[in-house]
Formats: sequence, structure tokens, C-alpha cells
Amino acid sequence: MKRIIKICALAALATAPFIGSVANASDYPNRPVKFVVPWPPGDLEDILTRIIAEEMAKETDKPATVVNKPGGGGIVGASNVARARADGLTIGSFVADILTTHLLSGNAPYDKDSFEPIGIFLDYPFVLATKADSKYNNIEELAEYSQTHNISLGHFGYQALPTAVTFKAAAQEGIKFSSDAAFDLLDCSTLANGDADVINTTTQLILSCLQSGDVKLLASLTRDRLSIAPDVATLNEQTGISQTTWNGLFVKKGTPEEVKQRIGEIAEKALSSDRVKELSATTGAGIYWIGGKFAEDVVANDYEASKALLEYMKE
Repeated sequence: MKRIIKICALAALATAPFIGSVANASDYPNRPVKFVVPWPPGDLEDILTRIIAEEMAKETDKPATVVNKPGGGGIVGASNVARARADGLTIGSFVADILTTHLLSGNAPYDKDSFEPIGIFLDYPFVLATKADSKYNNIEELAEYSQTHNISLGHFGYQALPTAVTFKAAAQEGIKFSSDAAFDLLDCSTLANGDADVINTTTQLILSCLQSGDVKLLASLTRDRLSIAPDVATLNEQTGISQTTWNGLFVKKGTPEEVKQRIGEIAEKALSSDRVKELSATTGAGIYWIGGKFAEDVVANDYEASKALLEYMKE
């Protein structure tokens, strides 16, 4: 992986006043830790980050809180972390878009070298879902139905990676969306209220209506079929489009290695709990831990892969 590291005298001067607060990494954390989730509460990244924060507080005997900073498709929260000190006291819980499509589209006020990964921990169970009584049951049937009927799509924004993947699938398979709209939250009510006919969301947000049978899945945007819906083929199986969406922990570039290692150890321990295993089984989410150089490679590879998706994003 190619990493461009910018080192200059101004950066050295800018960080000089804070050297005393981060140099003694063995004392980490010496103050409360803040985890920034750039989305509203309730989805998987929020729940898992709170579990990690609880473990942080337990392990270190220092307060650790989760702050939700939604807005701009994740940019508001990411910018908050980018402005923080490189001391590991502000940790971002970032979806892949923040480090890939937002940067490539040029709408992020930070750059490719603003953050360093602690680890990747979630393969989002993104899905295409619709009301149970819809006349289509998979991508092929949706494409056919959309030729003669108006179909509206709800998504998380034009720079969201799953949105780009969905537009690519639509272009490739001949799905005609008569309209589309971005939402901060896509849950059961989005379909029930008729705000959209098909939504690109996660299983966590529609779990209740999946369990009640009011909503069905057309495809999962995951590496493997969901454990909670084994009969629903993945988007890759139906279209050959394989890119998925992850979430990970990131800190400001320049954070000491000992600090990053300590955060990673605590996060990995938290994610191995029975509580997390139950969450994975309930939602079908892939929950794991990829740290260090392997995490850097995941970010770099998806950054390159996302370049090809830009053509499917709308203005």
C-alpha cells in the first residue's frame, strides 16, 4: 500500500505544545476519551462503538463516551476528529465512505492523510429492502417491474458507498428509479409511510419489520448471505458487484503507536464478548477485528476500488 506522509516544519511546530500530553503513552488515557460516531444513534456502528467505549472505561478507569455528530453524510463527525489532537483521546468510528468516496468526490475538508486506522470491525449488513407485498422479489424482478411502474429509492446520500453500489447495479441491470432521495435514517417507517418504495439500509434499522414480515429483502450488499436471511442472494450473486461497506476506528494522524495499540487491544476484547456475538447473530452483521497494517490495506484497496464507482454517483 502506498502511503503519502506529509512532514513539514509547520506541522512540527503546530504539535510541539502538545508533546507532553501524548509522549507518555503508557499513561493513556490520562483524560476522558471521546468516541465520535458521525451518524444518529441506533445503528450497528453506534451500538458497537458504545460497547467498545464501555470496555475502554472498564479497562482504564477513565470516562469514555460516545458523541453522535450526524451531518454531511458523516463529514461533520469526521471533521471533528480531524481537528482533534493526535493523542488518542478523540476516536472516530468511521464508515468506509469517509475515507473513500467523500475524499474522491472532493467534498471533504480533510485529506487522505488526516487519519490513521486503529482497526476495521464491521461488515455492514446493508440490504435493498421493500414492503412485503411488493410485486418483485429480487434484482431481476425489480428491473422488470421498474420498466412500467414508478419506483422511488431511499438511500443515505450520494457520496455513501452503498448508494454508489446501488446506482451501479441499477445501471448494469436496467433498474429505472423514477426518483430517489437521501435520508439520515432509513427504517421501517420509511417504507410504511410511502417515503420510498425501495430502501438501501442496514438490517439493524429494519429488524422489527423484517421479523414481523412487513418487509422483505431483495438483496444483501454483503460478502456472504445473511445468517438471518439465507435464502436472499447477495448483490454479488445477482449482479457480480462485490464491493461492501465496513466501519472502523480511526485517530488523528501522528497518534503514538503505543496509544493506538492500547485502543486496539481494548476494542478487540470488547468485540469478542457474548453480547457482540448475539448482535451478530441477530442482525447478520459480520463483526471481527482487522488491525494494524491489514487495516491500512483495507482502506487503501477500497479507496482504489471506489474510483470506479464515482461515475454512478449523482450530483
